Amino acid sequence: MSTNSQYRKIERATNDASASASRNDWKRSVALAVLLLVLALAYTASRDAHAVTYKWVDEKGVIHYADKMPAEAVNRGHVELDKQGVQFKKTDRALTPDEVRARADDVERQRQETKEREILARRDRALLASYSREEDLDLARQRALTTIDGQMQSARVYAAALAKRQQEILEKKQSYGNKPIPAVLDREIESVEGELAKTTTLIETKKQESLGVATKYDTDKQRWRMLRANADLAGSAVNVLPTSATR
Repeated sequence: MSTNSQYRKIERATNDASASASRNDWKRSVALAVLLLVLALAYTASRDAHAVTYKWVDEKGVIHYADKMPAEAVNRGHVELDKQGVQFKKTDRALTPDEVRARADDVERQRQETKEREILARRDRALLASYSREEDLDLARQRALTTIDGQMQSARVYAAALAKRQQEILEKKQSYGNKPIPAVLDREIESVEGELAKTTTLIETKKQESLGVATKYDTDKQRWRMLRANADLAGSAVNVLPTSATR
């Protein structure tokens, strides 16, 4: 084969390779352009789909619309509207410190009221479970008062003995006249007077306890009567229901 023929063959091969490379570059360029176009369209669609309009009312009652809440209105209540103007989110205004404290106080008040209702309900159940008859309350009241009365009586007897001993010591001290009084008498009179004061306080405490017990049982009796009446009424209503339904 001549040298010219070989040269032409090599030239054609080179030209074919260059044309093939150009076509591949063109295809890659087209594919990249298509991809960028798709991404741009997707971004635009996503942006439009998530477009938000904020609506709020200022302190003068004027309604405002904007695609962003201004800094001076961020704490105001507002709603968010989608592209079609349909509300999809609502944000309440920020509470003032006084309102936060008031809300916390209200929560605490409700918690305390709930606790008190639960305590009362437990007491009511215990009251009904403890006494099946009104007479049982009277007997329990009398037993409690008798116990306290017995304690007061013992304290009175002890107080009388202390008062008697106090008088004896005072008379004995007087009998010494101008002579030195033994220290033991001073210590004893101090001890007796201390015991007498404590016993007198105990008697007064038991008097108040007696009044408190009497009031408690009187209150319990009234509560028991009401609970018993309500229970009987509820039982009567339950018994009437089948008859009414039959009719």
